[in-house]
Amino acid sequence: MEEEFYASIKLVSGEELFGIVNTIEKDGKYLLLSNPVIVTPMFSQKREMNGYKVEPWLKTSSDDMFLLSMEKVITVSESENYQIITIYETFLRDTSDDNGKLKLSGKMGYVGNISDAKKLLERLYKKS
Repeated sequence: MEEEFYASIKLVSGEELFGIVNTIEKDGKYLLLSNPVIVTPMFSQKREMNGYKVEPWLKTSSDDMFLLSMEKVITVSESENYQIITIYETFLRDTSDDNGKLKLSGKMGYVGNISDAKKLLERLYKKS
């Protein structure tokens, strides 16, 4: 296994990922992705970029390591972009618990329960 590096990865599906990558030689080539994320530029109404949105690649998985066949990859580009690496590291630090697993927070979206949502929707329906 070679040394790990930060990389942007373009998949044949069209997805663009960012994460820590190791290459593995085993019956062909594979990439070992550590905590892959999707980084999306954020634009204001004036079409000015004002930051990035970072979200996990697979939102329902508790795994943080993924083996990806090179047959599914268009390109891998090693990244030395300090800004993106810092945003990525901050995202990992802010969203991981002590065991390195993704933790849920109110910043990720609405945290509630089904009965409260049902009551709210019923109230809204009765008002309309």
